[in-house]
Parts: sequence; structure tokens; C-alpha cells
Amino acid sequence: MRASILTREYPPEVYGGAGVHVTFLAHELRKLIDVDVLCFGAERPDATSFRTPESLADANFSLQTLAVDLEMAAATGTADLVHSHTWYANMAGHFSKLLHDVPHVITAHSLEPRRPWKAEQLGGGYRVSSWAEKTAYEAADLVIAVSNGMREDVLDCYPNLDPAKLPVIYNGIDTERYFHDGAVDVLERYGVDQSRPYVIFVGRITRQKGVPHLLQAARAFDPEIQIVLCAGAPDTPELGAEVRSAVDHLTSTRSGVIWIEEMLPVEQVRQLLSHAAVFVCPSVYEPLGIVNLEAMACETAVVASAVGGIPEVVVDGTTGLLVPYDENRIAEFEAQLASGVNRVALDSALADQMGRAGRDRAVNDFGWDAVARQTVEAYQSVL
Repeated sequence: MRASILTREYPPEVYGGAGVHVTFLAHELRKLIDVDVLCFGAERPDATSFRTPESLADANFSLQTLAVDLEMAAATGTADLVHSHTWYANMAGHFSKLLHDVPHVITAHSLEPRRPWKAEQLGGGYRVSSWAEKTAYEAADLVIAVSNGMREDVLDCYPNLDPAKLPVIYNGIDTERYFHDGAVDVLERYGVDQSRPYVIFVGRITRQKGVPHLLQAARAFDPEIQIVLCAGAPDTPELGAEVRSAVDHLTSTRSGVIWIEEMLPVEQVRQLLSHAAVFVCPSVYEPLGIVNLEAMACETAVVASAVGGIPEVVVDGTTGLLVPYDENRIAEFEAQLASGVNRVALDSALADQMGRAGRDRAVNDFGWDAVARQTVEAYQSVL
């Protein structure tokens, strides 16, 4: 069997959970079947890459994406099956299905109807991306959801899909890459006070990740708690300015606010996660939330919003705390987020207990080898 994996992100150009997923899935799949990876961007030694045609250099990003998808589809002629990830590559999969008469499998990492704030970023391109996703999903031979919560979202957004073609295969975590790291040089480099507990957020600055809610909640964090924000790459200049203003306000009212705006390498993130009392995930939408798994693998307790697939990862009261989210009761959500952070961060015994339980769960339930085997089984079901 030869599968073509179609993706926007692939190392070294990985900026989100979908890119992490594709990276490790492709690595494990290559132990079981023949795999070609087709991706966007610069040339790679282990993938075929495609760039936006010069004639569309100034076009809306959605049109640039579809142009790359066309070139990808033209290159999948030797595949027995194509597997696309995110709307950026979904139409490449759809075109391949039509052109080469091969099955198209999609992994649902996120859904455009659940991300209306993307209209800020793409303008009219959001309507294009929504059309592309809907068209590809409704014609796909199989749509793999990364959580049961995500499966429910897919059926809600696209009710014409056959539920029998919607299996659930969880995201995985590389527990040999994410583990408790005892070194402290990264903490020293960024000025983290090791005598005080700290909470950490790691992620892009996007509406989905709820960074403004975290910064509002942080006003009620105990003064002893430090806040480390590993947050960069804002979706829009306006959102970036909003977050900067909130950070400036927080910094003017308390000590221990550390904002690392660059996207750090795994080795540095691992160390920062390992020494945190709490990893906080204030997402308003999250199909699974692989970053919670990364924190858990580093033996760090998690306080997270109870949205999407997060409750399938974070066991409330065991590996962390879950906070109900209601878009109509934001102030209550932010208050409960602060309360949960204070409860765990100020109780080192509880934080340690939850961290150990999180590591055990990551190791036992979310290995990439199992994800790859289940994915091959899904492929075989449509061949």
C-alpha cells in the first residue's frame, strides 16, 4: 500500500498541533506501509514540497492554498490512497480522488464552522476555506476524528456525512521527546524565579487558544504565582495588539510576568513545562488539545477549559482540573480558571500527584505506534 499524506505543515515548518500530528504519524506509518508526504513551503529531504505560484503571490491566501492543492493533486498519481490534513490540503485530497480514482481519507483536526474568528484573518477567503472543507468532507471516503468530541462536531457541522465513515483515532504523544527535564538553564535564561511557582501557557496567539481570557483570569492569580507565556505568531495585528495591551496591564499590576514571544524549540519548551506547577489551556475550541498531552508527558498538572476533546485527555481531578466554558458567561469562566490555577499551583503535593498521573496516562494511552496501526486499519477499510 502506498499512501500520500497531504499537509500544509511538515518539519521544519510546524506551527500547530496538526503539524505535530502529521510529523509523528508519517514517521510511524513508514514502518508499516509506503508513504509519500506532500507539503507546502521549502524543500525537504523526506517530502515533496510545493510553493505558491508567482502569479498568485499577491492573491488572498485561500486562493494561494487552492493553487498549491492543484499542484499536489497532480503529483499523487502513484498513490493507492490520499490522506489530507486540515482545510489547507483537503482540496488536494478531493482533487486527487476525482482525478486518480483513489480513496480520500481526511483527519479532522479542526473545523472552519467552529472558527468564525478566521474571517478576521482571511476576509472573504474564509468563505472559500469553508467551501473547500465542506466539499472535501462530504465527498471523502473516511473522516477520522481525533476525539469523540471532534466526531460530534463533524456530524453537527456536516450532517450529510455517514456516521459509519467517522472513526475516532486519538492524537498521540512522543513520550521519549516529552518527559520531565530536570535542567534549569532555560528558566535562568528567561528570568524565571525558581523559588516561586509558575503557570505556563504554550501556543499561538489565536482566538481559538483563549489567550485574552487567560490574561484576564491572571489578574486573580495569587501574587506568589508567576505567569510564563510562550505565545507568538498572532493571527492578526489587531489580536497581537490586544494581547500586548493585556500583558502590559498585567505587568503593571504584579511581578513575575514573563512573555516569550518566539516559538521555542522542543528542548526549551520541555524544560519550561517540566518545572511549571500548572500548564493552563484556556482554549475556547480544541478538537483534542495535543499540547495538554505534551504537558502531561512532562509530569505537569493541567488546568484546562472543558471544550472539544480536552475532557478525553485531561481527567478532571486526576491529571488536572477542567473548567466549564460558556461563551455567554465569560466572566464566570475566567474566574473559575483563576480559581483552578490557584488551587493547584499553591498545593505542590497536589500538583506533583496530578503530574505523575498525567505522565502515566500519556505513556499508556497515547502512543504514536498505536495511532499508526489504527490508521492503517482505517486505510484498509476503504481500499
